[in-house]
This record gives sequence, C-alpha cells and structure tokens, in this order.
Amino acid sequence: MMQRVWMVAARDFSVTIGNKGFLFGILLMPLLICIFVFVGPRILNGRSPVVEGQVAVMDATGSLVSELRLDLAPAAIAARRARDAGPRNPLQRDGPPIPSLAMVEKPSTEDPQVAKNWLLQAPDAPERHLAVIAIHPDAVKRAEGRSEFGSYDLYIASRLDENTENVIHDAMRQGLVNARLKDKGIDPAAVEASMHVVRPVSVTVGVGGERETRRGFSRMLPFLCGILLFMGVLTSGQMLMTSTIEEKSSRVVEVLLAAVSPLELMWGKLLGRLGVGLLILAVYVGLGMFALLEYSLAGLVDPLLLVYFVIFYLLASLVYGGLMMSIGAAVNQVADAQSLMGPVMILLVAPYVLVPMIGQNPNSTLSVAMTFVPPVNSFVVLARLASSTPPPLWQVLGAIATGVVGAGVAVWFAAKVFKIGLLMQGKPPSFGTLVKWARMA
Repeated sequence: MMQRVWMVAARDFSVTIGNKGFLFGILLMPLLICIFVFVGPRILNGRSPVVEGQVAVMDATGSLVSELRLDLAPAAIAARRARDAGPRNPLQRDGPPIPSLAMVEKPSTEDPQVAKNWLLQAPDAPERHLAVIAIHPDAVKRAEGRSEFGSYDLYIASRLDENTENVIHDAMRQGLVNARLKDKGIDPAAVEASMHVVRPVSVTVGVGGERETRRGFSRMLPFLCGILLFMGVLTSGQMLMTSTIEEKSSRVVEVLLAAVSPLELMWGKLLGRLGVGLLILAVYVGLGMFALLEYSLAGLVDPLLLVYFVIFYLLASLVYGGLMMSIGAAVNQVADAQSLMGPVMILLVAPYVLVPMIGQNPNSTLSVAMTFVPPVNSFVVLARLASSTPPPLWQVLGAIATGVVGAGVAVWFAAKVFKIGLLMQGKPPSFGTLVKWARMA
C-alpha cells in the first residue's frame, strides 16, 4: 500500500513542479523580494538634491532674528536631527538631505499680502523663495492677562517638500523656546542638557547569550510567520483542490482508481502537495534569511522557530489540504466549489487576522486558550513563538498534540468524502451533504 501511495505522491509532485506556470510563479516572488531587499535600498539611499532657497522672517518681537538665523544653519539642523534620533534601525538608511536656508529679514509692519506675494516668483528666478514666517508680538513675552504665549504664521511656496517645512517648524520651536528662557534669565543650554537623556539600545540576555534588542523586528516577526503560513497553506490547498477537480472532470481519476484505492490516491495526492508546499516555503524562508543576513539580523531568529514552523505548517496543511481536497472530489467544476469553500476560508482567514494581535499580546487569556484549539492553533502558536515572550514548552507540545488530533479528524473526514464523491456526477452537494457522506461511509 505505501509503495503505491509514494508512487502517486511522486507523480503529483513531479507534474506540479514541472509545470511552467508553477516555475514562473515560484520564481517571480523571490525575484521581487531580491529587488526589494538589494536594489531598493540602494535606490532609496541615493541622496536627493539639496533644497536651497530663502526664508523671509517678519519678527514683531524684535528679538528672534539672530536666534533664528543660528537655528536655521545646517549645523544646527544636523544637531537637532541627531539629538531627536532614537536607536538606529539597521533597515533605516540616511535621512533626507539637510536644506540650505538663507534668512531674509523683512519689516514686521509690512502688509501680509505683500509678504505672501514675495513667494510668487518666476520659475527662472536666481533665488528660490521658500517661506515667509510672521512671528506674533507676544511670541516671547506673554501678553498681559494671557496664560499662553503667542506663536507664528507660516506661508510656504507651492511644491515645498515636507522635510523642509518640518525643518522650519523645528527651528522656530527651538528659537522660541530659547528666547523665552533667556527672557526669564535661564540658560537654554543648561535646560537642554538637563532634559536630554540618551536612550540606550537594550540588550536581551538569554540562555544562549546576549544580543541587541530589536523591538521593530520583534513586532514584525509574528506577522511574517503568519503570512508565510497563510500563503503556503492556501496555495497548496487550492492547487490540491483544483487538480482533484481537473482529474475528476477529465476522467483521469477513473484510470488512477484502476491501479490504486481511493484512500491510497488521496494520501498520495496529499503527500505530493505537502512536498510542493515545503519546496515553496524553503525558497521563501531561505530568501528571507538571506535578506536578514544582508541587514545583520539573522541572529535574531531562533533556529528552533524554523523547526516549529515546519511542524505547524504540516499540521495546518493536513487540515486545510484535506478539507479542500474533499471539496474538489465532491464537485465537477471549480465554480461549483466556491459555495463549499466558505466555511473552510473562515477557518483559514480568522486565525490569520488574529496573528498581529496575538503577536502583541502572546500571553493573554485568548492567546493561551486558542493555543489548544485546532486548526487555528497552528497560527496562534507560531505567532506566540515568534513574539518577544514565547510560550512555555508544555504549551507548545500541547498545541502539537491537539494539532495532530485535529489533523487526524480532518483527514478522516476528507477520506470519507473523497471515497464517495470521487465518482459522483451531477448537482454539487452542500456542506451538510458532505457531513452526511462522512457519517455514512
């Protein structure tokens, strides 16, 4: 019996991977990933042109021009950017270029409309007019009877980029704060030094040693595992269902049943598609690890996570692949299978949608409870294992045990439906009819 099962599996595997459409599909996504990982950063890392131009200032306070001239200097802009930057992300390259801004002082009594017209200049003008800043009279000293300081109005030229606008706002904030402190006789440098606390990069200490903590990557990893599992299960399940329908409608299945039993045919097809799914995942996971090596992040992935990923992928594929194959055996056309796919897709999409929430709260009551509920526990446990606080070993082993039971029930159901529906023609059955077939067989 096992020899015939392996023969069917080998046939299904070779026919699938020998298809040109399959080869194109399996190579297209890795090619796009390579472009994103290796070519994209080099394109994005190319420096944009430096913005150069003039900024007009109408200072009604009479005390901000010199302060603002210093804060708009490229060195001051670079210092603020370095101060505000958090721990470096290896996926984040250099920031946008620092603009070169020349300050032009205008009388505070000038008509605002005239100042706005200063921004309307010919495209071939030698100096580009970027913005007009109108500072309120009470921006440094509060007006009598008011608890808040005044601010400023900003008028910008059309097509001024967001980075330059943010630089102007940051410079105005710094200048106003310094001027207000000096007005009260307080040293701005002393206040700045007192308020500035450097946040270090935390170090995660574990049994295997120490490593630099990457919270951003830790938040992404559960989602990446979920989407890989979802794509792998959905792709292999749909291929399994489609091939079963095609073989049934073309009468190829009748020839196959002359050599093997329905159960041997089912197990052969299921194992063959599992091999195809593992091949696809090997390509994607291998490329993913290669991309992590490019950014020196491969050490953040526990090798045991890859082992658990394969285990839970096999359990999920047995469940969803068996259900989709039973649907393929019960219908004669792909269109007839859509109505039966509804409950299966709900079982597949629901845990996938929950993966980001489970990754953020891996030890919540819902996460722990769903760990022992097949078939959704494959997604749940993977998300918990990929999170920053993985579950204890007994919960993982319990999830594998319940997953094996769930896969056994799903394959048993698929075998019953497969045996009856494979040679049946006519009107497609409902999902309730499939349950009746399983009870009768």
